[in-house]
Amino acid sequence: MPSGLIALALGGFGIGLTEFLIAGLLPQVASSFAVSEAAAGRLISGYALSVAVGAIALTAATTRLPRKQVLVGLVALFVIGNLLSALAPSYPVMLLGRIVAALCHGSFFGIGSLVARSLVAPERKSRAVAVMFAGLTVANVLGVPFGALVGERWGWRAAFWAVTGIGLLALAGIVALVPAGAGETRPPTVTGRSDPTPAGGLRAQFRALRSRQVWLTLTATALGYGGMFGAFTYIAYTLTEVGGFSSGDVAWLLMVYGAGLVVGNLVGGRAADHDRDRALVVALLGLAITLAVFGLLAGSGIASVILVFLMGLFGFASVPGLITRVTDFAHGAALAASANVSASNIGNALGAWLGGLAITAGLGYTAPLYVGAGIVLISVVVMAVAAHQAASGPR
Repeated sequence: MPSGLIALALGGFGIGLTEFLIAGLLPQVASSFAVSEAAAGRLISGYALSVAVGAIALTAATTRLPRKQVLVGLVALFVIGNLLSALAPSYPVMLLGRIVAALCHGSFFGIGSLVARSLVAPERKSRAVAVMFAGLTVANVLGVPFGALVGERWGWRAAFWAVTGIGLLALAGIVALVPAGAGETRPPTVTGRSDPTPAGGLRAQFRALRSRQVWLTLTATALGYGGMFGAFTYIAYTLTEVGGFSSGDVAWLLMVYGAGLVVGNLVGGRAADHDRDRALVVALLGLAITLAVFGLLAGSGIASVILVFLMGLFGFASVPGLITRVTDFAHGAALAASANVSASNIGNALGAWLGGLAITAGLGYTAPLYVGAGIVLISVVVMAVAAHQAASGPR
């Protein structure tokens, strides 16, 4: 495994921790700044909104810069944002720190995925992307308990100091271990047989987005994520109100879900390198079935544990393949890779909104699972159409 991939994974781990650990620290932060729970919650929603905006804006602004240089700048921005959070004398400064840290999120994973795939042979590119995203999936498992543990022992600021330190290590690793020119030397393709070279200039980046295959892939991404996270948003209610678990059980059940993310990410990357479109259809179909079965068996404790794991596994198994697919058909345009991250966040918001509407309509706490299954099923259809059209000739 190229050492540069480890540095990228460490950066992904740090960014993932920043996203997730705040959930376990909200009561402390709210008390420290004497703000309401709703105001403290904006430290999460503000972060998510900044991810969607920053993914496109920063990628577009840095399109002519060398990718390693951009990654270094993004991680530096991440460090500054977390340093602001650790030192914040007031709630507005804390919110500013969260926004600054979030701006790098989408661009890091978008551009980082292009760099990661260039570090290995073309037939291993999806696995390379999976290794980089392994940092994010591990952070999903550890983020909330890490924040809660550190916050309880040393205060919430200590958690942000720890993440700042991880960011500095990732920054040093990228500087030292990622080769200069990574992601910028191989010829473009839409077949997946070799790595793409970046499209030069913002106009060329947008031209690359005109591909029908790019938009089909982005749509599949938004719907796939939307279905999973629409169900996941209300999973605590499903587990406690339907499954009979205690509120204390939710923490370890979320770790089971996170373990599924880790396994699914790595398995999905390997499968995508063998037959990407088939692997994507299978992963999305597996997720749709899992969510539907979960809705039927949510009252069973044993079934719920198994299905929570499978929900994470199938949910993230499509991630490496979707990223390499969108960048292949966009001829390596970094804007397309970052747009994939934005699409996933838009899908998250859509799925959570639709799941909430189902609960408000009185359909019960299993309703988000069925809604999620329906959304993902549409994603399966979109991906099947994309695969069929690609087999007839790339567009």
